[in-house]
Amino acid sequence: MQDPAADPADPPCPGPEPRRGRPRSAAVERAILDAVVGLLEAGETLDGLSIERIARTAGVGKATIYRRWSGKEELFVDVLRDIEPPDPTVSGTAGLADLRVLLESMRTRGLAQRSSALLHNVFVQMKKHPRLWAEYQSTVIAPRRAVMLSAVRRAVDAGELRDDLDVELMNDLFLGPMLVRTVHRPEAALPDDLADRIIGTLLQGLAPRARNPQAAAADPSSAPL
Repeated sequence: MQDPAADPADPPCPGPEPRRGRPRSAAVERAILDAVVGLLEAGETLDGLSIERIARTAGVGKATIYRRWSGKEELFVDVLRDIEPPDPTVSGTAGLADLRVLLESMRTRGLAQRSSALLHNVFVQMKKHPRLWAEYQSTVIAPRRAVMLSAVRRAVDAGELRDDLDVELMNDLFLGPMLVRTVHRPEAALPDDLADRIIGTLLQGLAPRARNPQAAAADPSSAPL
């Protein structure tokens, strides 16, 4: 006898499977993601959403969801990936050029979060759920950081950046200004050339430019004490 909770689009499953262990119906997965987004847009909170409610809205059985996601945390992270701007494709061979693409992607996501009430609300709610926030950090943020770190290393290898500085620190110096503008200062401007300005400023350095030697010699105040 067929399980009434089973999804007719899926063949019978003898037991638990690793997530995405074999090809699945793209239409069924799309229906599940759309169901979550629809419920959130209707005012449901992450706390208030249950797998049963999501399954009923999507028109599938709960088993269908659990074959794809181990729980709400994994599902919500994929929902967030779905409504965020997609991650950019980088060459994997360039240094500063790839870094510029990645910083621009951060700026674009920041703009999207400002303009989308849904994205903003989901992020605010997500930070109140340690397991969900940890899942997002490990499966989304950490891979993005790794891609950027690789771009910085390629820039060092190509002679575009100094090779006598800590690579992790250099990565944070590029990442930090964009992160502050997009996350910590929601009122800050995000101009189209922000990625170029960040890279250019860091390459030029923050120390004042050397004064003209002739002008310095003529200025008594510049004499050593």
